[in-house]
Amino acid sequence: MAVIKTENLTYIYGEGTPFEKRAVDDVSLEIGEGEMIGVIGHTGSGKSTLIQHFNGLLKPSSGSVYIDGEKLWEDKARLRAIRFKVGLVFQYPEYQLFEETCYKDIAFGPKNMGLSDAEIDERIKETAKMVGLSPELLDKSPFELSGGQKRRVAIAGVMAMRPKVLILDEPASGLDPKGREYILGMLKDYHTATKSTVMIVSHSMEDVARYADRILVMNKAKLYCLEETEKVFSRSEELMSMGLSVPQITRVFARLKEMGIEFNKDVYTTPYAVKLLLERLGQKEGLA
Repeated sequence: MAVIKTENLTYIYGEGTPFEKRAVDDVSLEIGEGEMIGVIGHTGSGKSTLIQHFNGLLKPSSGSVYIDGEKLWEDKARLRAIRFKVGLVFQYPEYQLFEETCYKDIAFGPKNMGLSDAEIDERIKETAKMVGLSPELLDKSPFELSGGQKRRVAIAGVMAMRPKVLILDEPASGLDPKGREYILGMLKDYHTATKSTVMIVSHSMEDVARYADRILVMNKAKLYCLEETEKVFSRSEELMSMGLSVPQITRVFARLKEMGIEFNKDVYTTPYAVKLLLERLGQKEGLA
């Protein structure tokens, strides 16, 4: 069953004004339960506008959005409950921290859901452990923490609501390589443990290639494709013509192909590239 579905979704900024701009144009898609989706597209492609429709931050100019089978905006009385099913983490979420302690910041979402103090406490401790925050940090002010720790507190606050879908806009942006690796690995572990749907918007093709099962590509406000990762990166020339990059290892193997060294598989992750190269070298040794 599709946990997110759109039908002919269109959104127009400044509709009816001289500044009118079509940011999302006739997008129809389905995202299943338990998928890990990468979302890519050049700046201005419509990807950020699109994801803001998934928890009702924006109302379509036309078309429909369904969350877990329910149509958003059809019944305003149900809108709040449906929104809790989709957690959205904006870029640099640590700038949205405001409570006195990390504990209170993580508690903010669950508290608004009307949960009991005991349930809130359980969720805070569970998500803090999941994102790698030690118990003693929960009583500290979030402003005493490092940038990476603040990021984890902000993400934990959304995770604590236990959404069916967790959407993150550039979750590793601005972090050093170690912090980036930690955040993305933690999200993969969360996805595996909860079986929930996770969507990661990213400009890093390496990150998307490594973690996503399928990739949603936006181009000029339209859905270019929503396909398995391997199929998307097999269109490297088309992606580059849109102003997108492809993983460096994909470019290396494309160059090898131009030189007459072909592999039957599309390559978009370094571990898989190593495996193919070792197999090729092993075949040559066998022939020798």
